[in-house]
Amino acid sequence: MGRGKIVIRRIDNSTSRQVTFSKRRKGLIKKAKELAVLCDAELGLAIFSSTDKLYEFASTSMKSVIERYNKTKEENAQVQNPASEVKFWQREAAILRQQLHNLQESHRQLMGEQLNGLRVEDLQGLENKLEMSLQGIRKKREHMLLDEIQELSQKVYGTTDQNETAESSFVLYGYGNEENSHIVTHLQLSQPEQENYKALPRTTK
Repeated sequence: MGRGKIVIRRIDNSTSRQVTFSKRRKGLIKKAKELAVLCDAELGLAIFSSTDKLYEFASTSMKSVIERYNKTKEENAQVQNPASEVKFWQREAAILRQQLHNLQESHRQLMGEQLNGLRVEDLQGLENKLEMSLQGIRKKREHMLLDEIQELSQKVYGTTDQNETAESSFVLYGYGNEENSHIVTHLQLSQPEQENYKALPRTTK
C-alpha cells in the first residue's frame, strides 16, 4: 500500500514539528551537496530554525557565494535599468582614463621628463627600474652576438665546441671586464695561416 500524500501545512505538535525539521534539514543539505558535486554548481544554503538556530552549507564558502550573489544581482539590475547601465560604463571609462594617465606619466618619467616634485626615494626607484631594463637589454644583446659568433665560427673553422667559442667571444668582444662591457671590438675572422716550408738545397755527392 502506497504512502498517502502529506498535506503541506504547519505542524501543530512541537515535537513532531522538531523531528520533521531535523529530518528534512538533513535531506535538504544532502541534496545540496549532491547538486554541487554532480553539476559543478556553486551554492550556499542557510537555514534558521524556529528557535533561531543557524544551519548552513556552501560548496566553496558562504562569503564567496554571498559576494557573487550581490554582484550578479547588481549587474542584472543595471541591465534592466538603462540609466544605471550608463552610469556603470561612465565609471568604467573614468577608471580607464585614469589608468592611461598614470601610464603616460610613468613613461615620461622613465624618459627623464617631468621629474619635478619627485622625492629622492622616487628618483631612486626610477633609477632601479632603468638599471634592470638595461641589464635585460645587455643580456639579450650578448646572447644574439654569441649566436652570430658561433654561426660564423662553424662556417669558417667548423668549430663545434660551443664552450670554447663562447669563451673566446667574450674576450674578443670585451665582456670579460664589466667596466668596459659597452666597448665592442670588431671581430675579424681569417683562415688559419699555413706554415711556409723552405725547400732544402740539394746536395751533390
